[in-house]
Amino acid sequence: MRRRFGAAVLRGYGSRFAVEEVILDAGPAEGEILVRIAGCGMCRTDLAVRRSAGRTPLPAVLGHEGAGVVVETGGTGTGLSAGDHVVLSFDSCGHCRNCMGAAPAYCDSFAPLNLFGGRRENAARFTDAAGGVLAPRWFGQSSFAEYAMVPARNAVRVDPSLPIELLGPLGCGFLTGAGSVFNSFGVGPGDTVAVFGAGAVGLAAVMAATAAGAVAVAVDRHPERLAHAERLHAIPLHAASAGLPHRIQQLTDGGAQYALDTTGSAELINDALVALRPRGHLGLVARLPATLPIQPGALDRGRTISHICEGDAVPALLVPKLTALWRAGRFPFDELIRTYPLSDINEAERDCEAGRVVKPVLIPEGGGR
Repeated sequence: MRRRFGAAVLRGYGSRFAVEEVILDAGPAEGEILVRIAGCGMCRTDLAVRRSAGRTPLPAVLGHEGAGVVVETGGTGTGLSAGDHVVLSFDSCGHCRNCMGAAPAYCDSFAPLNLFGGRRENAARFTDAAGGVLAPRWFGQSSFAEYAMVPARNAVRVDPSLPIELLGPLGCGFLTGAGSVFNSFGVGPGDTVAVFGAGAVGLAAVMAATAAGAVAVAVDRHPERLAHAERLHAIPLHAASAGLPHRIQQLTDGGAQYALDTTGSAELINDALVALRPRGHLGLVARLPATLPIQPGALDRGRTISHICEGDAVPALLVPKLTALWRAGRFPFDELIRTYPLSDINEAERDCEAGRVVKPVLIPEGGGR
């Protein structure tokens, strides 16, 4: 069945998004689902396409924090039915060693599937109104749109009583921050966590640390972000504070056990390492733009550093945990969200880049047809 609907198309790396009519020329193939998007978070990974040096193919429909309602399923093995509410997460092959080992974020095909062209099966069915082929699905979704065709393995069923239009960021940004705390670090009561960067990922880490019974310190340069962190029960510290590592050591009784950097700043990464106690662990979630210099002594005394992808999460396990914590008042992610109509996507991007909003969520206006 041919379906026409609105989507935000990026045609050039320096272009504005344009909401235009696109065409999906067939229904779901085996193992796929068609989802009517209720809301899609805007993530800095979407915006980083502009700086991808041409590696991400355009024109494309971006968006990878979608949530919505299943309209149609392909085959009988999806485990989902029309009418199910779902949160959409990252793509993975499902059969490599890491996927089989419950580590889909480290799928052998993660980069090509999610960042550099997506699944190419049936790619030609997705076109613009003039018949021009759009790039294969971004992160298995391309959910800056009224509809998205998604591999069923990317979708997590959620309770229909939840606010589906707000749940999309649980599939990536909030998943990454919370998963780093719960999965990568295994934080528990009485532990100490220093979070560098109080954006969507960092504040999700703060909420998760607090929910786990840990003491959280949040470091940022924006006073409003620090105020957010303080409302979420973190100790706020300005990134330009004199003697920042020593100050964190004072606040955490000799050094943080865990630190999470979301900034990609070499200076702050070194500060985070020095702020750790012996055998402390620093996790990095941002892609570093250049070689990382490590200060002499920063890795002494058993300190470790690692890169964390998607919070080491299995979305089908972590998303329900986060919604349960939200219902209990212990993971108030909705307080970080500002909604925009999909037609205002360029305003949402400007606000995101300027730090005026923690997590923009785009709401399709027409709901498809």
